[in-house]
Amino acid sequence: MNILLLGSGGRESTFAWKISQSSLCDKLIIAPGNGGTGTYGTNINVSVNDFDAIKKIVLAENIDMVVVGPEEPLVNGIHDFFLNDSTIAHVPVIGPKKEGAILEGSKDFSKQFMQRHNIPTAASRSFTPETLEDGLAYLQDHALPVVLKADGLAAGKGVLICTETIEAQEELKLMLGGKFGAAGATVVIEEFLSGIELSVFVLTDGENYITLPEAKDYKRIGQGDTGLNTGGMGSVSPVPFATKEFLDKIDERIIKPTVNGLKADGIDYTGFIFFGLIKVGEEPYVIEYNARMGDPETESVIPRIKNDLVELFVATSKKQLNQVRLEVSEEVAATVMIVAGGYPGEYLKGKAMSGIENLRHSYAFHAGTLIENDVVKTNGGRVIAITSLQKDLFTALQSATADAGRIYFDGKYFREDIGFDLV
Repeated sequence: MNILLLGSGGRESTFAWKISQSSLCDKLIIAPGNGGTGTYGTNINVSVNDFDAIKKIVLAENIDMVVVGPEEPLVNGIHDFFLNDSTIAHVPVIGPKKEGAILEGSKDFSKQFMQRHNIPTAASRSFTPETLEDGLAYLQDHALPVVLKADGLAAGKGVLICTETIEAQEELKLMLGGKFGAAGATVVIEEFLSGIELSVFVLTDGENYITLPEAKDYKRIGQGDTGLNTGGMGSVSPVPFATKEFLDKIDERIIKPTVNGLKADGIDYTGFIFFGLIKVGEEPYVIEYNARMGDPETESVIPRIKNDLVELFVATSKKQLNQVRLEVSEEVAATVMIVAGGYPGEYLKGKAMSGIENLRHSYAFHAGTLIENDVVKTNGGRVIAITSLQKDLFTALQSATADAGRIYFDGKYFREDIGFDLV
């Protein structure tokens, strides 16, 4: 098979690494890819949202399957684009159609979906510029802290936790006034849940699903979970506090009702569903849905899957996931993300990187990198993910952290405490 993988981050590097190992994969093209994905296939510098250019690649390279990494092309309807064009409609797309990707594309929709299908989540109400005064009044009596979420995609910046009423009211005015552009045209005001978070992933063909290994990621820039939120500074899989009993609750109360709810609503969903969850006491609640795999969780989850990933995708495209038995390694994966100086604010780019060849016990999954004159250089905020697969969590964390220290570029930073709260 000739496979086209869309995306350019650490998630796509991990997919490319795994897909390239498949006996079913004859040719792998990554668009646009990064400084590391060229090791596993051929990079073509095309935007994930340039559907016409993607179509040209599919036809020119005789592509048999398209795997979509990031959320934006899914929310923008790339799967629908393929189905509506007779020249490429036969090519399976791993990723939901627009009507399914709205689970991530609209937080208001996802909250209504959860309420409709009795899926446990925080209590919430949604407001628009027309109902701003109602929103301000609602906040006046709301318990603190309170969560404000821009309805649409806001590049990971659209969620605010406010500890004072006046702060929440001012933020609501700013958000509905255009702070996040069209993404903030509707704002969801949500009850704050206190607990510990984890991520659970399923791959579904619309009828059947398989549950992938769970993971926990770390969002804050600073040691001890302090400082600004980022796209993710590291992750571990499995999650020690996610016992079989707790995972069974997630399956019965959240995953099954979600997959069945999509079917009941007439949404034919093919691809990944990411459940952003929080454990409150011993009970699971949904914080958010995503219509793709997480990053940096993918870097910890995929290395633990023993199956041929392309075989899983083929079964998904044929609605035959019920015939698949997922095999998962007993080993523990720990991922440490190395970021550019200044991230998550304005960060340094174009810095030469060295030391990747010195890794001893880890994989390097490139994220924000490029190759210029045969030199790997930084090209993003999150630069490279270091993943170690070991017999226990402590060894995996030690190995990944030590190997992260063996890579060098000007302004480099990584957290040295990822996962140690779970040991």
